[in-house]
Amino acid sequence: MKTLGHWLASPWRRGTAAALAGALPVLAFPAPSLGWCAHVALVPWLLLVRSAPTGKRAGYDGWCGGFGFMLAMHHWLLPNLHVFTFVLAALLGALWLPWGRLVHRLLAGTPSRGRVAAALLVLPSGWLAVELVRSWQGLGGPWGMLGASQWQAGPALRLASVGGVWLLSLLVVAVNVAVAVLIAVRRARLPAAAALVAVAAVTAAAWTGAPRPGADGTVRVAVVQPGVVAGAHSADRRFDRGEELTRRLAGQGADLIVWGESSVGFDLDDRPGLARRLAALSRQTGADILVNVDARRSDRPGIYKSSILVGPGGPTGGRYDKMRLVPFGEYVPARSLLGWATSVGEAAGEDRRRGSAQVVMDAGGGLRIGPLVCFETAFPDMTRHLAREGADVLVGQSSTSTFQQSWAPAQHASLAALRAAETGRPMVHATLTGVSAVHGPDGRPVGPRLGTGESTAHVYEVPLAHGTTPYVRFGHWPVYAALLVLLAGGGAEGLRARRLRRPAPGPLVPPARTAHGSPARPGR
Repeated sequence: MKTLGHWLASPWRRGTAAALAGALPVLAFPAPSLGWCAHVALVPWLLLVRSAPTGKRAGYDGWCGGFGFMLAMHHWLLPNLHVFTFVLAALLGALWLPWGRLVHRLLAGTPSRGRVAAALLVLPSGWLAVELVRSWQGLGGPWGMLGASQWQAGPALRLASVGGVWLLSLLVVAVNVAVAVLIAVRRARLPAAAALVAVAAVTAAAWTGAPRPGADGTVRVAVVQPGVVAGAHSADRRFDRGEELTRRLAGQGADLIVWGESSVGFDLDDRPGLARRLAALSRQTGADILVNVDARRSDRPGIYKSSILVGPGGPTGGRYDKMRLVPFGEYVPARSLLGWATSVGEAAGEDRRRGSAQVVMDAGGGLRIGPLVCFETAFPDMTRHLAREGADVLVGQSSTSTFQQSWAPAQHASLAALRAAETGRPMVHATLTGVSAVHGPDGRPVGPRLGTGESTAHVYEVPLAHGTTPYVRFGHWPVYAALLVLLAGGGAEGLRARRLRRPAPGPLVPPARTAHGSPARPGR
């Protein structure tokens, strides 16, 4: 331990160790998908921050760990954003600086049982506050929320139906804090063990008591994944390949056919021939087709990404324009200041335009679908809104072809499991180049995943469900609870500081008397 302490005495070595420790949770996400390790992955970081010589250094260790976490979660951006990836990771990592100071304040040295009990509530709440801030679309959105690592765990999916991915993050951090206390603070093992028992009890209660989605029949949804189509005239050739694959679906009884993001590279009003070809496919297959148009619109200025439903007679009028755009990929925030990013990477040369409202579409036969485009499937509030508006099936249209050989496609596809479990509605994640996947109302997979090496179409028998999950009904209540914990903790700390600053009362001294035996009076 002395050797390790000596090695960590160097600020650079300590910062490097913090960054490496912060990167460990990425192993719980796809592609490694070691979901179990999320429950202990924060422990090395917690122990390192706890051992910091000062609160200031602990904050810096929190920043370095946050930098490592953000860089590891978004490392696949490096070939496109280059050095700007490090800048983004450093800016977002700074959100963990106050969290590092909180860890040190509550767990440094030999903390009392009271401080440990406070840590088991405050530190998970502080982590959730960080996730809340970075979930803002302008800061990159909620990609890589710690709770999303649990997308394959049945009990976790049940918890998601109660409190969304927010509740999963809260409980995963609580388990990490408890394990760190069990390792480092022997005298406070009782509250740590109690916390682990409490998490297990909450999970068991959700498993047995949370309402399960009621079965409501099935619907046949086809996903068309054309695969990588690059080079000259790629937009035309991609459409041709999608048309070929869709034609094969004739006679398979599909109720809805979904193409991926940017599957149509031209405005359908400008290219009416494409609209006629899609309508012919709809008549041939007996199903409406949800395509995604990435093009400059003819009826208004600017480039939009739009989900458009096409039926036997052509476009049905169902249209959704993407609302939440990918920072740098689809627009450059504060372009006047950050426009230089286009010179060092593949940032958007022109900002795409935003839609103004979410849309639930009627796909025929009483089937109502709620479309999302790419990045938007990371936002739990958007799928919650669609479920409240009556969507029977959530549909995500995506394309991660730029990051084809990275962990990004698998990470993106895994989000559909969380969104389905949260809302109690099945979700179809359809991509151009993989990974495409379908998850039922409980978040469990339905049918095969279509990998990044496949160019194919597949029909899924998707179970429908009715009813409302607690998360859809009550929303982000774990976030509000976490903020209340932080406010209460801040208030208690403020009262304690005031008591310490208040001067102690002086000793009681009897009043002085004059030579005549009378008490002395002021001014005499």
